[in-house]
Amino acid sequence: MMTESTEQLLIYETENGEVEVRLEKDTLWLSLQQIADLFGRDKSVISRHLGNVFKTNELGRASVVAKNATTAADGKTYQVEYFNLDAIISVGYRVNSWQGTRFRQWATARLKEHLVQGYTLNEQRLQQHQEQLKKLEQTLTLFQQNIIDQANLPEAKGLVRVISDYARTFVLLNQFDSERLPTTDFDEHIRYEIKYDEARSAINTLKQDLIAKGEATELVGNEKDDSFAGILGSIVQSFSGQFLYPSIEEQASHLLYFVIKNHPFSDGNKRIGAFLFIWFLQRNQHHLKTNGELKINDNALAAIALLVAQSDPKQKELMIHLIMNLIRNA
Repeated sequence: MMTESTEQLLIYETENGEVEVRLEKDTLWLSLQQIADLFGRDKSVISRHLGNVFKTNELGRASVVAKNATTAADGKTYQVEYFNLDAIISVGYRVNSWQGTRFRQWATARLKEHLVQGYTLNEQRLQQHQEQLKKLEQTLTLFQQNIIDQANLPEAKGLVRVISDYARTFVLLNQFDSERLPTTDFDEHIRYEIKYDEARSAINTLKQDLIAKGEATELVGNEKDDSFAGILGSIVQSFSGQFLYPSIEEQASHLLYFVIKNHPFSDGNKRIGAFLFIWFLQRNQHHLKTNGELKINDNALAAIALLVAQSDPKQKELMIHLIMNLIRNA
């Protein structure tokens, strides 16, 4: 429930008019109708895309939806659902990528202004972040226990301590403020922009190889819907010639995460996600250390894929930054 005492109202200008945006709880909020107005789509279209966002666990409904008492034109007060910035942007990239990127940039600027003014650094924000870090530590513990318990993955056991120790250090260094997560010094020289047809061809080659070895069925790599194309589209989103995810590490990490967590295929999502992760790094000439060794070998790849699969969707940004730093520090 949003409270009137702490909310602010902002005006965002679209090509078709103005949209009133609520600023509350360190984020921005729009109703279903306002999102439809923002992107120039029917409410039913927006509702369907929001349903898919929640169905695939891209976002948790409870964390991005709030109700607010709103007075309608008939003078009656209704409880209206509002969706936060994460949900708005997720829908935007599906229905109107240009407007979605434009709104994200505007919203980011407004939120930064809000922070500078000192309105948002409060006890609730710090407590929420501490809870995130606590859950990440719990995920790492579960990951370690599960790898040890799986006798069919003995080759991954040696990497558990390395990844767990690195990740715990990562947590401790950033336990005060998530804004301090390392976001610089990544390789922004993106040599290869991932394309659907080329990715599909690579997946088909992987599939045939696995079938020939008796390690897969025809279900592997079969797309359940158009979500895989959507994943690739979101990775290469750009505005004014600049990628939304500007580095090789960030694009590779999102590719791995989205394929594993969104389950776009009937079977083989973890294997395909891990395969495309390395394939993309290779295409960008970013898979080798300076001494010629692989940055992420088969054992490390198995461990990272399992770590992503077992993570809480609410930890998405932390997981992405963790993978990015594992690539950089490999």
